[in-house]
Amino acid sequence: MSLTMPDAHRLLVPVRLDVERWTTRHTRRKVLAVVHTVTAGQRLLEAVRLLEGDTRVQVFFTQAPDVFSHGVDHFLQRLGGLVLPWHQAVQTPFDLALAAAHGGLPELHAPVIVLPHGAGHNKLVSAGQRGRQVAARGTYGLDRQWLIQDGRLVPESIVLAHHEDLTRLGRDCPEALPAAEVVGDPCFDRITASLPQRALYRDALGVGPRQHLVTACSTWGPRSLLGRQWELLERLVDELPREDFRVALLLHPHVWNAHGEWQIRSWLARLSHAGLLVISQHADWVGALVAADHIVGDHGSVSLYGAMTGAPVLMGDVPEDDLDPGSPAAELVSFAPRLHSGRPLVRQFARAAAAYRAERYEKVAARITSEPGRFAVRMRALIYRKLRLRAPAVRPSTDHAPLPLTARHDERGTT
Repeated sequence: MSLTMPDAHRLLVPVRLDVERWTTRHTRRKVLAVVHTVTAGQRLLEAVRLLEGDTRVQVFFTQAPDVFSHGVDHFLQRLGGLVLPWHQAVQTPFDLALAAAHGGLPELHAPVIVLPHGAGHNKLVSAGQRGRQVAARGTYGLDRQWLIQDGRLVPESIVLAHHEDLTRLGRDCPEALPAAEVVGDPCFDRITASLPQRALYRDALGVGPRQHLVTACSTWGPRSLLGRQWELLERLVDELPREDFRVALLLHPHVWNAHGEWQIRSWLARLSHAGLLVISQHADWVGALVAADHIVGDHGSVSLYGAMTGAPVLMGDVPEDDLDPGSPAAELVSFAPRLHSGRPLVRQFARAAAAYRAERYEKVAARITSEPGRFAVRMRALIYRKLRLRAPAVRPSTDHAPLPLTARHDERGTT
């Protein structure tokens, strides 16, 4: 499709035909980061940052259509990236595109690398679309309904965290195996780098040396911890003695963006005044997870990452039928203790701590990635191979997470 003259005049400088007249620095490659949701955008930053310092490469961002796209515009604005409207992004050729979701990718004029946007591939999801019969549920990101369009494999490269995922991909979509690349998991590596900073994260959250921090993690949707067990969150705040416990809440970005930040703050206002630490959606979540003495979770990725921290993970009412039975998340759910509504919480946390067996959690954590500490090196090598450029000589590293920031502090504009 050709651009009309008014559209052509509105093109950003680096994609204009007369680009060399306007740019300060001529680049050799154009990379498009395709941001479907805030969650996907956060994961993409782990890959895009590997291009830092390379003046041969110009990175663009675009907001792809998605049911959870609310909040992406604000995310990109805070990022300060060069943003192309979706209708221009799909008309413009790029040397490479990076995505962490699947919608709209066949429309792009670029080879596409698709990353998982969570801890591997755990959830069973159907890919039904309006006007079409809903397909049977498959493992998101591994099933052919996400990868094949009109008989063609859409991604040129499918990033996996673990060699175990190759077996699962071969089961669900064998024609995609040649495109698979086992690269590792950036969040696993960042949590590992952050564990020695645990005392700093606890201090930033105002947790005393003799207090226990309970970090509650909720994914999105009606079957999540927050969707099914709001009363459990209330019990954590109201029942646990403040002198001995602090409670922090980590919400999936989809929760914030489906309901709106004002509404979430409003719903949580009483609990916040009673001492609940609500971690800002604009802050890094890793510190609040690493700082925890007890993790209360569901079937989301953050609960699975909790298996790395050395804290017992206790489950609410988890919908086990939403999980791939062969996934590490399903294994965690199979042995993690359940929180019961009719029993005192303090006793349940004490029992969970006494029954904690590090080897069981370590086994689950080892299934998150088979390339621990190597995501940055392997992901950068893949990107530069696809760009047909020699990678910079400096070896990339993984930094520990910044200090956690609560929503109340974020609202006041402090950092």
